[in-house]
Amino acid sequence: MHIVVLGAGALGGYFGLRFQEAGAKVTFLVRPKRAEQLQKHGLAIRSPHGDVLREKINWETNPADVENPDVVLVSVKGYHLNGTLEQLHTLVNKGAYVLPVLNGIEHIHILQQEFGKEKIIGGLAFIIATLNNQGHVVHTGAFHELIFGPLCTEQEKVTSELESFSNKAVMKGERTANIMYELWKKYMFINAFSGITTAVQLPIGEIRKHKETFQIAIHLLQEMRELAGKYDVNLTDKDVTEAITKMEQFDAQATSSMHQDLRKGLPLELDHLHGGAIRLAKAQQLELIYTKIMYGIIKPFENRT
Repeated sequence: MHIVVLGAGALGGYFGLRFQEAGAKVTFLVRPKRAEQLQKHGLAIRSPHGDVLREKINWETNPADVENPDVVLVSVKGYHLNGTLEQLHTLVNKGAYVLPVLNGIEHIHILQQEFGKEKIIGGLAFIIATLNNQGHVVHTGAFHELIFGPLCTEQEKVTSELESFSNKAVMKGERTANIMYELWKKYMFINAFSGITTAVQLPIGEIRKHKETFQIAIHLLQEMRELAGKYDVNLTDKDVTEAITKMEQFDAQATSSMHQDLRKGLPLELDHLHGGAIRLAKAQQLELIYTKIMYGIIKPFENRT
């Protein structure tokens, strides 16, 4: 299987190298500046689950130079999605399926409209990682989950092949028959976790010390559960409880990628995540009070580059 990683940041770099370890052919499709970094330093993972260093990896800057792609793992930030469409057209025309692991939900419909429903596989990832000055992946925390599944019957074969490699890889890879449920469950969690950590600009341990503040995260979970129900996805009391427990059990210094981006002065996925939830709610005549508050608080920091 030939996996093309579009977006060799922390997430794409991590899972791309793990698939390569498992025997898949992996090509990183990157911008020229990132290509220079990969050429100079290679790509590495520093992780509690084991380190990896590859001084030479396969990378391309032009999708036309990628031969026989099977799956494109799209791991860019939500605000970069539109910028990938031209590259994806080239790869899809060569026969590739698209596996986006972006946060949120709206991107699934956007990609299906662009490439057809049969070409878009559902997927998501759970990992806390960042890039160091050499462009190597620094993975913190115990979890490194990649969950994927077919959104139509035409994808059964390719997702089964992907499952065989993920089972051999150093990751928690899971193929599921109900990927939309998994996508909404993560969307519920990430909107609460990224919202509260970014809004108060503190890691989760400091937030847990103040029950009034932590309660806001719980309200965000409950709003997202209600929104999922409007789109025929039944998130349960257990799902909400598990999300709360996850935040309670995180290392005290754990924080969201959105909060990390704020610290670095990078653009934020605010519109893709919280803005997307507000748009989806409006279409169903649903009011998300706490989500709108988070959106309003974080909005001034969205593009402070």
